[in-house]
Amino acid sequence: MPGPLRSLPPPNKKRKIQDDPQTMQLIQRLEADLTEAISTNSSLNPLADLLDLALRSKEASETSKAIYALYRVFVLIISAEKLGLGGDEAAKVVKTWLWDRLNAYVDFLGGLLKDQEKTLRISALQILFSLQKHLSTSYSKSVPSQPQFHNSHFRKIVSFLLLCPPSTRHRATQKDATIDPDVLHQFHETWFSIYDDIRWFFLRDAATLLNSTSPQTSPKLPHNLLAILECLKTFPTEKSEINSWWVSEMGAKPPKPKRVSKKGGEVVSSEDEKEPQNEGDEDDWRKFFDEEPVAKEDKLQGPGARLHKLTIHQSLHALASHRAVFTRAWLSLLPRLSIIEKDGKALTTRALNIMHRGVIPHLTRPVLVMDWVGASVDYGGTVGLLALNALFVLMNEYNLDYPSFYTRLYAFLDRDVLHLKHRARFFRMTELFLSSTHLPANLLASFVKRLSRLSLTAPPAAIIMVVPFTYNILKRHPALMSMIHRADSENPSNDPFLPDEADPLHTQAHLSSLWELLSHRSHYHASVATLVKIFSEAFTKPSYAMEDFLDHTYGTLFETEANRKIKKDPPFSLEMGQDKMMFPLAPEDKIEREVGGEVHVEGDVVSELWLFA
Repeated sequence: MPGPLRSLPPPNKKRKIQDDPQTMQLIQRLEADLTEAISTNSSLNPLADLLDLALRSKEASETSKAIYALYRVFVLIISAEKLGLGGDEAAKVVKTWLWDRLNAYVDFLGGLLKDQEKTLRISALQILFSLQKHLSTSYSKSVPSQPQFHNSHFRKIVSFLLLCPPSTRHRATQKDATIDPDVLHQFHETWFSIYDDIRWFFLRDAATLLNSTSPQTSPKLPHNLLAILECLKTFPTEKSEINSWWVSEMGAKPPKPKRVSKKGGEVVSSEDEKEPQNEGDEDDWRKFFDEEPVAKEDKLQGPGARLHKLTIHQSLHALASHRAVFTRAWLSLLPRLSIIEKDGKALTTRALNIMHRGVIPHLTRPVLVMDWVGASVDYGGTVGLLALNALFVLMNEYNLDYPSFYTRLYAFLDRDVLHLKHRARFFRMTELFLSSTHLPANLLASFVKRLSRLSLTAPPAAIIMVVPFTYNILKRHPALMSMIHRADSENPSNDPFLPDEADPLHTQAHLSSLWELLSHRSHYHASVATLVKIFSEAFTKPSYAMEDFLDHTYGTLFETEANRKIKKDPPFSLEMGQDKMMFPLAPEDKIEREVGGEVHVEGDVVSELWLFA
């Protein structure tokens, strides 16, 4: 007999399968044998069997048991210095074999970052970073002159996070090469946003990987890198903030950097080098006009010469070095955001959302992103609106000269600007751009007139932004008051405004009037009609705070009306006689019928809906 029909799809939760006790016992036995072999310095051949068992396991519990067993074994191998440098030929052969096993294990862990099981993804990430610490510590012991960071292993971790290779446990089901949210969150909260050495090496190696791969072979790499960078909420702004290390050996204070002296080219310590001081020349004004002699044999005096050469250890403790790798990572990423055809606009929007507050302040030279930001502004639409924030920061804080800025800003005032999600940000920036009292009156009149014209088709929430915005400009620039006092405002056909003119200085808006705002006195929404009445009153009120009007939506307007206290009950009924018609009919459509001595007119279907007798 067939079972009952399901009204819901089958559950996604998989049925728990009983673990094979023989496999679990075999893993434990192999781990015990390897632990004893390491302590007695005997054969490590069971390592290949344990690794093969982990690669062939299909159940998540068996895989988890095997990878943790391998982790403990490899930690013992690393701690016993069996992977270190030096040794005879036989020792080198054994080390090569062990490195091959370790690399295969690491590659398997990298694939588990895209596994279907969340526990395996998180466990693989934790093991990878724990191995990074143990390998770096062992490497530092082999090279006692200075602390070491195991670069080759960390490059693999960066590759796993950005390229997202598929899991070998489920090859057929892994098609998406984007980083999983739980892996991204774990990486951020545990390492990337906490430890300075992890952040420095990741930014450096991510830029290298991005520059060495093509968009065709790794289309999701920019997406993954942006997902990691946009979550970075903390970045050192002072040298004292560089104080957290995943590899503890890196926290040791490095020696002073060596500097190439200008005299003779010898290498001296920066703390020993002293500038020659001559009190007699200190007040000599002629030295500012004398040209310094150029040494022909001194090749380090060229424009591209580097006077400071820092080691990796010194770079990790230098704030300028952290800013340099951060800048290189972003400058490598930004051009790739425009190359991607499918996700280019969405990724550019995400980058612009954090550009002004999370990227530009930490760049070595913020003007390096000038071309990319300018191209985003020229793109227009939502991308252009978001790029205005970054452009303003570059102009205001870094003296960027952007030609025809107000002409470009005026071009944003199209029919879509009052319907976009980011219109509140646009009004914040535009009010700031037009706040100067030194701007020409005809330029400001063009902005006010264009917004007034666009308000005719704008939603109520957008009109509520336009009205106080216009009031503030008129209050700040009394020369524009004639736009609300002209007598021809009732006749829009005589409007001299040129809406198709691209230059805001030649639109003749200062000769026009704001009849569009006057028409909103009859707006269907009571809040809009009431707010527009401020133009009919004396301008004695102070300027409006735009922040009070920028967050209005249909939802907030409805909530305001629903919670309004009604002082007088509105009428809610309409009395009409039986012989009255709401919509009169043409004489030929009337059908008169006598019922009970009274004449009724039939044919008006709408009127009959309102007769409840």
